[in-house]
Amino acid sequence: MVQFISFFVFTAFVALYSSWKLRNDRLSTQDGYFLGGRSLTGIVIAGSLLLTNISTEHLVGMNGDAYKHGAIIVAWEVTSALALIAAALYFAPRYLKMGLTTIPEFLEKRFDGLTRTIIAFLLIVSFVSTLLPIVLYSGAVSIEQIFDISTLLGIEQNTGLWLTVVVVGSVGAIYAIFGGLKMVVYTDTINGFGLLLAGISIPVLALWQIGDGHILDGLQTVYDKVPEKFNVISDENSVGPGARDAIMPFGVLFTGLIINQLYFWTMHQSIIQRALGAVSLKEAQKGLLYTGLLKILIPIIIVLPGIIAYYYFNEDFFDKKELVYPSLVKKVLPFWMTGFFVAVLMGAILSTFNSALNSAATIFSLGIYKRYINKKAGEKLLVRIGKSTSALLAFFAIGIAPFVAHAPRGLYQLLQQLNGIFFIPMATVILAGFFLPRVSAIGAKAGLFFGLAFYIITNFVLQVDLHYVHLWGIEFVLNIAVMLLVSSMYPRTNDFRITDVGAVDLKQWKYAKTFSIILVLLTLGVYIALGNVG
Repeated sequence: MVQFISFFVFTAFVALYSSWKLRNDRLSTQDGYFLGGRSLTGIVIAGSLLLTNISTEHLVGMNGDAYKHGAIIVAWEVTSALALIAAALYFAPRYLKMGLTTIPEFLEKRFDGLTRTIIAFLLIVSFVSTLLPIVLYSGAVSIEQIFDISTLLGIEQNTGLWLTVVVVGSVGAIYAIFGGLKMVVYTDTINGFGLLLAGISIPVLALWQIGDGHILDGLQTVYDKVPEKFNVISDENSVGPGARDAIMPFGVLFTGLIINQLYFWTMHQSIIQRALGAVSLKEAQKGLLYTGLLKILIPIIIVLPGIIAYYYFNEDFFDKKELVYPSLVKKVLPFWMTGFFVAVLMGAILSTFNSALNSAATIFSLGIYKRYINKKAGEKLLVRIGKSTSALLAFFAIGIAPFVAHAPRGLYQLLQQLNGIFFIPMATVILAGFFLPRVSAIGAKAGLFFGLAFYIITNFVLQVDLHYVHLWGIEFVLNIAVMLLVSSMYPRTNDFRITDVGAVDLKQWKYAKTFSIILVLLTLGVYIALGNVG
């Protein structure tokens, strides 16, 4: 009973606090609903970015991978800091200068309306088919495992998972539908601090237990048992036999991973929308760079527990990696804290889920509905359409979620492989829009469709013996070549210049470059310090 009380108390506090903060906001306007009234500050942006990114597919999926494969997966996290530097110093100033609400808007300005629409459609499909279902399923697994919902209700475990997916998805949709972006970021900020507290408590309590009251002794004990799992540089094959089953070969850090990180942190709508809602460029840069620092530290929460789990469970969960993290939580967390932990876990699920819903609603309302269905739609109607879109997409995601249960390489690897279908082609188009002035609208579309076909055929149909991240790198180069070739035959006809629309103050944060240098040094430090251990 205590665990349920703590769960409901914290969850209710988050909801009531966020509602109180929104009491004077105008959520019926376009900027008010979709961009939080362009009033977000650095701390709020960082908290929201962290929780939008870190959800149960990280807590469950990455800790499961770390349990089996070790710390090599930190590459997904620590290299994010470099992409966030690019977001703060290059992309955010240009996005805010143009006064963008969505990234597809830029593509219309740079190329044409059809390019914008295609990208908008692909973004929505990617949300519904990959991110949302995996977040819901991984969250349901954790909540079912920790609270033992099926036993409490006297139902089968699969039924308990379905029920948890429906409840969590419905609550997330309510947040996104009725509160808009600002409700999302306020709940994110509170839950973000809760996630840091609860997430850090798991390895701390485990190491305290292992070391008989001495955390460093506990860490040494774990290290002595499996020193090789602390090494961040993998010797897996990225080319040839075994490459398709590899988790994170070191070589891929220098090919497709760079493009993926750039896309996710500088162009992905659900991420960059927080920066677009900043009150000023200064606050946007603070939020992005603070997030970079947090991403370097976050492996303490989403990698270290997985390694500790190996100390406890040995190879017992190698075939059920998604059960490792919730099993560790049940083992080390005091009973009275489990309610709070699940509440924070719920917040992490809701953050990613409702952030994606809000972004998809923004893209559909402004990029598709207003352009093709009702060009005269006013702001209130667009907000209503956005809410309806969120509800519909939530319904589809809830229906798909249970079908990701048997991911062969783990939930996080499944998410990344599916993301590759969409991320790299879209990244190529956006980067070409900024850096390759010769690329025309027809060239951009040719590269986009080539990239989609290339990755699906090579990775899923032919199943070539290359790690999928290497395929991203090859795809990117070929996409650029196709764009330039087609553009030489069908040259660019429109003129494009970035102009200041006066949306926000564009004065830069005076410490942005210094902070960026620190992040680069910290990223290198992780690989230097942990590259030869074990």
